[in-house]
Amino acid sequence: MKHGRGKSDSSIVPRKPPNKAEEPAAEEVEGRGLAEGNQLERNAPRTQGRSSRGAPSELERVREAARKDRKQRFTALLHHVCAPERLRAAFERLKRDAAAGVDGETWRHYARDLEANLQDLSERLKRGAYRAKPVRRAYILKADGRQRPLGVPVLEDKIVQRAVVEVLNAIYEVDFVGFSYGYRPGRSAHLALDALAVGIHTRKVNWVLDADIRSFFDTLDHGCLVKFIEHRIGDRRIVRLIQKWLAAGVLEDGQWMRSEQGTVQGGSISPLLANVYLHYVFDLWVRRWRNKRARGQMIAVRFADDFVVGFEHREEAEQFLLELRERFAQFGLELHPEKTRLLPFGRKPDGEWRNGRAPKPETFNFLGFTHVCAKTRKGRFVVQRRTMRKRMQAKLVEVKQELRHRMHHPIREQGAYLRSVLRGYFQYYGVPMNSHALDVFRRAVIRLWRQVLRRRSQTHRITATRMADLALRWLPPARVCQPYPWVRIAL
Repeated sequence: MKHGRGKSDSSIVPRKPPNKAEEPAAEEVEGRGLAEGNQLERNAPRTQGRSSRGAPSELERVREAARKDRKQRFTALLHHVCAPERLRAAFERLKRDAAAGVDGETWRHYARDLEANLQDLSERLKRGAYRAKPVRRAYILKADGRQRPLGVPVLEDKIVQRAVVEVLNAIYEVDFVGFSYGYRPGRSAHLALDALAVGIHTRKVNWVLDADIRSFFDTLDHGCLVKFIEHRIGDRRIVRLIQKWLAAGVLEDGQWMRSEQGTVQGGSISPLLANVYLHYVFDLWVRRWRNKRARGQMIAVRFADDFVVGFEHREEAEQFLLELRERFAQFGLELHPEKTRLLPFGRKPDGEWRNGRAPKPETFNFLGFTHVCAKTRKGRFVVQRRTMRKRMQAKLVEVKQELRHRMHHPIREQGAYLRSVLRGYFQYYGVPMNSHALDVFRRAVIRLWRQVLRRRSQTHRITATRMADLALRWLPPARVCQPYPWVRIAL
């Protein structure tokens, strides 16, 4: 975030958060406290070995070295990855019922002789005999009806990737900028949403660039990525591991395909590689542009390949967009023409519309929410977040299809399934000022359930009273689960 020329990213928070937490609150939002010290994370149990006496773990020492020297290249990291205890911890964090890769190995089968398997894996990593296998191609349905390609790595690739991510996070969490929120320890989509809402509310934001990178995970350049990694990682064995995963290719319908660019979504290493790539291509460039080029105030929030940038002046927003397209072209990236817009948004455009001097500010979508200029009951400007219509409709289609599969299941099983769906839905979309959309979704789920129950028998009728009793018994009420943005940031 920027407040005038030269201000740091941490100026996003309100001026007087409660409990005199101004500086800590700013660090929590922009990640500075967590990135530099990471006191909320432990890389080794406090009850084992020297950690119980207060000695730092190996990764904490790596993190401290990365923090002290931002240009240091780490040349000895593989032994951290090969440690059997780290491989075992990575294995335990895998989903036990996850789909198997091309070799058919499952979590439960691998666990039958776990210690021997992990010891063999560790030895292969040490002597360079480990080989990455192709990922199995799978598809999931997107909200717009298209299919998103995913990759299913083999089990051992998942284990090693998780171990590598844990080690590299100790370095890169020091480097990553504050406005990057996607797939990082201690960060979430809701924290990104709150940072954006507070930034628009507290800064002079009149124009918003809502952008999306076209097919980012499919167009990421391998050569550039390896060069970016080598800025910090001097251990050629770690770099070769990453190159093996990039070159492993994809197996689809029995056909092996090798890609010279892109990283397959689905692997544990892909989010970290994406963040490293965009850190050098986008984040550092944005920070430099804001500090040296922008005259007005400017905010930025990025979650993976989705980002929103706010500006005080329109001419600066247009110049930024022009230079951003050129910047991306240098690294093989392109902004999605249909998902990238520059639009008026903020307190000033909203006030001009309400006074009849300008058109109504447009809305934009970010992380599943439609952002709208609104007013509180006291007449104050606020950024209202509503569930995206496409997201709600896609979820209802999914629920309808699943209920049809469960049509003849006992009511208690159907009710338990719908209860879990609503709880998860409310947990994510239950933000302040979105209660109406939550209630609409709940009522739609009740209608779908009633339709399925009525189709189970042509002679049995499900009255409105009976349906209301079932909903009261099995379905939780629509409720807001998330705090107000400025409350989360202040605390």
